[in-house]
Amino acid sequence: MTIYPGNPYPLGSFWDGKGVNFAVYSHNATAVELCLFNAPKGEKEVQRIKLTERSHDVWHIYVGDCKPGQVYGYRVYGPYEPSGGHRFNPSKVLMDPYARAMCSIEEWDDSLFGYEIGKDDLSKDERDNAGVAPKSIVIDHHFDWGDDRPPKVAYHNTVIYEMHVKGFTKLMPEIPEKIRGTYAALAHPTVIDYLKKLGVTAVELMPVHQSIAERHLVEKGLTNYWGYNTIGFFAPGIRFYSGDDSGGQVYEFKNMVKELHKAGIEVFLDVVYNHTAEGNQMGPTLCYRGIDNTEYYRLADDKRYYYDYTGTGNTLNARLPNVLALIMDSLRYWVQEMHVDGFRFDLAAALARELQDVNRLSAFFSIIYQDPVISQVKLIAEPWDVGEGGYQIGQFPPGWAEWNGKYRDCMRDYWRGADSVLAEFAERFTGSSDLYKEDNRNPTASINFITAHDGFTLNDLVSYNDRHNEANGEDNKDGSDDNHSWNCGTEGPTDDPNIIKLRGRQKRNFLATLLLSQGVPMLLAGDEMGHGQNGNNNAYCQDNEISWLNWEKRDRDLVQFASDVIALRRRHPVFSRKQWFKGRPVRSKGLTDIAWFKPDGSDMGDEDWNSGFAKSLGIFLYGGGLHTVDPLNNPMVDDSFYIIFNAHYEELEFVLPADQYGKKWNVVFDTAFPGVKKEYGAGARVKAWDRSMIVLQSKLQLPGQRVDVEH
Repeated sequence: MTIYPGNPYPLGSFWDGKGVNFAVYSHNATAVELCLFNAPKGEKEVQRIKLTERSHDVWHIYVGDCKPGQVYGYRVYGPYEPSGGHRFNPSKVLMDPYARAMCSIEEWDDSLFGYEIGKDDLSKDERDNAGVAPKSIVIDHHFDWGDDRPPKVAYHNTVIYEMHVKGFTKLMPEIPEKIRGTYAALAHPTVIDYLKKLGVTAVELMPVHQSIAERHLVEKGLTNYWGYNTIGFFAPGIRFYSGDDSGGQVYEFKNMVKELHKAGIEVFLDVVYNHTAEGNQMGPTLCYRGIDNTEYYRLADDKRYYYDYTGTGNTLNARLPNVLALIMDSLRYWVQEMHVDGFRFDLAAALARELQDVNRLSAFFSIIYQDPVISQVKLIAEPWDVGEGGYQIGQFPPGWAEWNGKYRDCMRDYWRGADSVLAEFAERFTGSSDLYKEDNRNPTASINFITAHDGFTLNDLVSYNDRHNEANGEDNKDGSDDNHSWNCGTEGPTDDPNIIKLRGRQKRNFLATLLLSQGVPMLLAGDEMGHGQNGNNNAYCQDNEISWLNWEKRDRDLVQFASDVIALRRRHPVFSRKQWFKGRPVRSKGLTDIAWFKPDGSDMGDEDWNSGFAKSLGIFLYGGGLHTVDPLNNPMVDDSFYIIFNAHYEELEFVLPADQYGKKWNVVFDTAFPGVKKEYGAGARVKAWDRSMIVLQSKLQLPGQRVDVEH
């Protein structure tokens, strides 16, 4: 191999057809060596090359005749002074922070730690770990995208489907066994056909960045199934790859995106830029810690220790220019090279912390606003972290959407019959204007969800009062004990037909409420099938049948119900408004765009909202009050809808509004009697079962205005 000085940019390894340029950032290093290997594990490097070129703290070299598939790592020299924050240890082979493909840890070994196991972290372990260290892989960036284009689904038309790459297809019988649980499986026609029939417009993939399963989990026979333990922010996780060749996971991921885009489905990534898999001072030395600890992590006043705003042992320091560059380069790479359409930021508040406090004017937000690539995709925040003052829901700046945890808790409380939640229920159902309107954000700032990967599934939400996490090996002490759940009368599985019916009704109530609320709905994969986890509300370590969707046992009727309600939402813009409700009369009929009624048909008054026992109401949505135009500048109108909500424990009779609201009402669905269709006139009496929801539709025809239901 011929050696040349190379260039400091781009960081990482880049093959130009003749050789590979290697570049790595380290401010405090005194020397850096590139180590080349013939295989990912089980041997010493075949060549060790000293990087003699250093430009603005970037060490670089060009190796002629080096090709894609080359396995490599770095040894970085410098002081080993943990009390001063420095943990350089050249006996440890390190991964490239900018590597586009990585190998996984095959098995944990004491030599993966920079200190001597059994002693404190001030000690230094000088055993060479080259044979067991996870390494990086040079890739070929070329891929035939054909005519691939981002679907660019409008935010108000978006329906998100949160899924785990492996769990979604691992038990799917129509998928060839060899590719189940992989990127290739998500590109399979069977999967894409299911997603299209369900009607979702975007898949939000739980972490696909290269991650590491913690040693303590592996030694218990478990793993980090969810993957919120990233080590490589540019590398698609090899655990979801169906092949054996080095670096092929990049091609397979790209092909998955390409096939989903053909179906009009966007791809969002759940990204974890708040911490890394290296943990606290007692964690392994795999990458950042050994390359330049003080230049990547937020260190405490005693620099031996780490600030931990994430509950994982460390926090990446997004105040530092090189860390900001790492995050932005990674995001840009996934958009430009991998063609993803958006991101959900795990524990996003941790990225916005300045000295200690969360700051919406932080450098992290500023640099995203200025980026012409990242600022144009969908950006979703999990608006909290575990540090003091970390709960920041409603506080992210315009341009961001947020997981609305208040929506989740309120809807759960309402349908389990909690007192004094009716007023908040109305606020959440109409887009949570109390959280987002004052900052000139739209209803689409609210990502509504009832369940997510973290917590009970929908089936378990209506089947368990308490968590049952014994399988996690932590004596059922992990996971939240604040679930806002109700088991409908008995804990866990039952043969009682009345409880089974009630649970089915509650699942339909939750699905319908979620999918017809203003904002952007997010459905957890498997909820529409009735998937349960035996009451485990923290299945992060369960790579088995607890987490995998069981396609053979799916509730086909519930799948159809979910699909029908999604189709209803997508046909009718009244359920996915671009603007907030105004609550004032519309000229054509003098009706307000939204109206609220008591079961007896009279208007809701202030005292009715504040009544602790009130659990039932009717909501009128006026199709002539959308206050918006379509892409051709035509005023948009829709049919009107009347929605009956009854979270009371007894059947109630509702009186439909007077004929100026609608002369004829057709039942679209009744969660107590799915599939039953009825017709009512204005002022008719409608019986709503206990804990049920009824949606009625009235055709609206306004002369001279265009009815646009395919918005």
